[in-house]
Amino acid sequence: MAEPLKNFFSGQLVRRLAESLSRVHPSFPSAAFVRRASAGLEALELIDRGKHIAAALGDALPADYPQAVDVLVRSLGAERVGEEGPAGMEPFFYLPHTIFIADRGVPHFDVSLKAQAELTKRFTCEFSIRPFIAAEPERTLAALKRFARDENAHVRRLASEGTRLRLPWGARVKWLDAHPEAVLELLELLRDDPSEMVRRSVANNLNDLGKVHPKLLYATCKRWLNVQRRPLIEHALRSAVKRGEREALTLLGYGQKPQVELGRVRFEPPKPKIGEKVRVHFALKSRAAKAQELLVDVAVHFVKASGKTAPKVFKLDRVTLSPKAEVELDVLVSLQVLTTRKPNPGRHPVDVLINGVKHTAGAFHVR
Repeated sequence: MAEPLKNFFSGQLVRRLAESLSRVHPSFPSAAFVRRASAGLEALELIDRGKHIAAALGDALPADYPQAVDVLVRSLGAERVGEEGPAGMEPFFYLPHTIFIADRGVPHFDVSLKAQAELTKRFTCEFSIRPFIAAEPERTLAALKRFARDENAHVRRLASEGTRLRLPWGARVKWLDAHPEAVLELLELLRDDPSEMVRRSVANNLNDLGKVHPKLLYATCKRWLNVQRRPLIEHALRSAVKRGEREALTLLGYGQKPQVELGRVRFEPPKPKIGEKVRVHFALKSRAAKAQELLVDVAVHFVKASGKTAPKVFKLDRVTLSPKAEVELDVLVSLQVLTTRKPNPGRHPVDVLINGVKHTAGAFHVR
């Protein structure tokens, strides 16, 4: 079994952090910091470990905030090379830095924004920017407009990712919910960004927008849609498509009601164990006199710990189905135990979604 992610924040990391700070600030109290940051660390979960280390930083760094941030920024390692950067948890080394700025930096706006522009080149500041938006929205959005024109793709991405209305694990910012037009002004600057990473962030931001302001999402996607932006729009509408919203399907060209017959459904194996995989196989046969453009997904209703079920939609395929033709499709569903989902035994119903229309496929039984 993989080691828990929280274990990255260990005594070894605390010592590494102390060394990086001592190199640029010789009077940094390394021994006291290591004791304070390591005490009780193992009993905490991932984010709480980051907060615990950040609190220890606050005790050890200079009491003057601008001086403290100057030490942090001078201690930073090399910027990420390319868009993805190092794999795994290594960028999380800077999580305590971002928490320190989020907790203490709002009264020192300019210093903090400049520091985040540097930090986000190593580890995303999408979470630490949100207290600044909440406290001084217009001022922060003006700064993010400058970030959106930065030569560094990670800085440009911060302008989009940090303003998501429903950023995963991020605190809600009521001002963003109430002023989506301000967010769209930023996205307009980034929608044709040369970086795929940035464009994907724009799509994620739009996807969030649709959860709060669906009419604005559709109006924006309709206005933006062209051949070049189609991948961005498809990603922006993915949640709406999974929900079977007709306007999203129509916008992407899958609004017609499918004339198909679902058949030859089988589950391999029909009674998988937790930890295994099950293949869902089926055939679609056309009942139409002309070709059909079909968007095909599979919804598996996973059994929750309570015994109730909740659907998870798996993107499958786009099919141009000729008159009276037939196509066979399949998808592999994992029943592995993950930090985000733990499978449970029981009957798992399966639906095939064709242009948003549900077709019952049967069920497999997890042992």
